[in-house]
Amino acid sequence: MLEQILNPAIYPIILQAFWKTLIMVFWSTLFSVILGFIPAVILTLTAPGGLKPNKIVYGILSFIVNVFRSFPFIILLVILIPFTRALVGKSIGTTAAIVPLTVSAIPFIARVFETSLRETNPGVIEAARSFGASNFQILMRVYVKESIPRMLNGIVLLVISLVGYSAMAGTVGGGGVGDIAIRYGYQQYKTEYLIVCSLILIIFVQAVQALGNLMYKKMS
Repeated sequence: MLEQILNPAIYPIILQAFWKTLIMVFWSTLFSVILGFIPAVILTLTAPGGLKPNKIVYGILSFIVNVFRSFPFIILLVILIPFTRALVGKSIGTTAAIVPLTVSAIPFIARVFETSLRETNPGVIEAARSFGASNFQILMRVYVKESIPRMLNGIVLLVISLVGYSAMAGTVGGGGVGDIAIRYGYQQYKTEYLIVCSLILIIFVQAVQALGNLMYKKMS
């Protein structure tokens, strides 16, 4: 088994698949962070005790976020096939997998960002109000600025979750490490592919977590 794992012939295939995994994780993280920030801000502003409390808006948006968070990713992947095909012209492959990955990540990161924003010290908010700061200034210079380290932690968690989701997407034609693990490791009984793919993902996740912890300490 050790000789099979050390066989250099398997690594070009795995590394190419890992590159596809990185592409999926990077773009889905970027899109979900951008799109998830919007509902997070709305939830923060309209929440009880927010700058613009509104029970109706908060209740409806919170319900929508919870609904999308409730979908298992594999089911969401299938449900979104028509939308994915309409958006990118196909329903399988690395590019196509970015769509369901992003959709699944938006409600997750929106809730994480909302929690991070709402943990802002009320005393700092009141101090900003006493200096005559507008709601927009309070949002950007107090809420967002104070929450950046916590939001960074949330992004690290998002990346780690998307690594797992991307592997799952590979089982239904999404490409990446999951695809290699299934096609070679499971269907062709080549255990070395399963082992190497698993080790690569473990190392990557550990590296992302370590980098996130380092950045959090510096920004805090």
